[in-house]
Formats: sequence, C-alpha cells, structure tokens
Amino acid sequence: MTKTIAIAGKGGTGKTTISALIINRLSETGSVLAIDADPAANLNMALGVPLQETVGDVREEMLASVKGGQFAAGMAKQDYLDLRINEALVETNEFDLLAMGRPEGPSCYCAANNMLRLCIDRLGNSYDYVVIDNEAGMEHISRQTTRDVDLLLLVSDPSVRGVTTAGRTKELVNELRTRVGKMVLVVNRTGGSLSPEVEGVIESYGMELAATIPADPGVGNLDAGGQPLTGLPADAPVRQAVEKLLTQVGLL
Repeated sequence: MTKTIAIAGKGGTGKTTISALIINRLSETGSVLAIDADPAANLNMALGVPLQETVGDVREEMLASVKGGQFAAGMAKQDYLDLRINEALVETNEFDLLAMGRPEGPSCYCAANNMLRLCIDRLGNSYDYVVIDNEAGMEHISRQTTRDVDLLLLVSDPSVRGVTTAGRTKELVNELRTRVGKMVLVVNRTGGSLSPEVEGVIESYGMELAATIPADPGVGNLDAGGQPLTGLPADAPVRQAVEKLLTQVGLL
C-alpha cells in the first residue's frame, strides 16, 4: 500500500532540503513519486533533475483550449489529462518527480482541477511512497489538491515563532478535518539542544517532536554552488538525522 508523506511549514525552514533527503533515502527501499507542491518549483534542483513542465502548465493549457473551443475532438478530457500528466512526469532510475507549479487562481478551471486530482491519485497508487514538498502554508493539503496524507511532517526552525507557526498549522489541519494519519514536528537547523521557551511551545500545542536536525554547512555549500543535495556524503550530519527521523516514524 502506498505511503504518502507531506512536508509542510513556514518559508525558509528547509522543507525542500528535508524532502529531497527523504526522497533520496526512501528510493533505496522502494519506488518514490516526488511531488513538488511549491509554486517556486525548486525540488528538482535539490534532487539534481531537469524540469520542463508542471501540472499548472497542463491546467492552463487545457483551460485555454476549452475556452477557445479548440479542445481535441474524439478524446475524453480525463484521458487527455492522464496523458499530459504522464508527459509532465520527470522519470529517473531512483524516483519520479511531478511539479504542481502555479496554484489554482481566481479564473481556475475547477473541472480540470478535480480531474487532475484523480490523475495524481491514480498515478501515486503505482508507487510505494509519495513524498509531497508543500509550499509555505497548507494550500495544497487544505484544497485536497494532492492526496490523503499518512504522515505530515511539520518543519520548523529552532525559534519560538517557527514552532508556534507549526503548532497553528497543526490546529488548522484538525479544524479542516483534512485526512492526515499522523502529524509530527521536525525542528531543523538546530545548534544543539532546544531552548526552554521552544520546548514550552511544543508542549503547549501538544506536538510530538520526532526529530531535531542539525545545521549542516555541507547543505549551504551545495546550495551556494547550485549542486544537488544528493551530493551530501553518507556521514553528513543532516543525512544521519534524516535516517533517524525515518526510523522514528516507522518508514525504515
């Protein structure tokens, strides 16, 4: 059965770094579909693969065709979207990647969005793992643009503000009654133990702290040179921390 893991949190907390390393590690144990749900679409850079087209491009293309009366006759819209989603898929020997691209806007074609959800769900069912790198906030999860989530990792930096944002996100998920099996907190870029103030916020929101991930200069060096994070050595502190995280949540 497919396991769906989503990574969420405020901007600048290192969600994409953690997502890329999770994808890289899980690809050693099974098939992985990586979904880049951030409109900035830079997960492909962290993974070291090219990106030509996004789901947003497919949606806009279909919207223009339908409005202009130019949609191809003889093909059902659902079949067309299935075909185009597969064309937008970046396939590698280790994992496959699908980028969501531009979010649904005020002029969105809602029928196409619903059909896209079906396409992505059907596609995801062919993999052992689906890993979703979300944008800052809960847009894709709250709209059910992607899939039901088995595990939601709320990523924060080691600050009161960051952990508070994660706690509020946890509350939002519960208020939306979004289908999430388990939510845990991951505190990234730590320099040691967490401050008593941060620990107090974690406790006040009733969050489960699954892992702390140390600040790793190797990540900054690769980012500065435009190199994929898959180039981190096996003994890199951040890799070891992600290994412990995946073990802690039962994925390894």
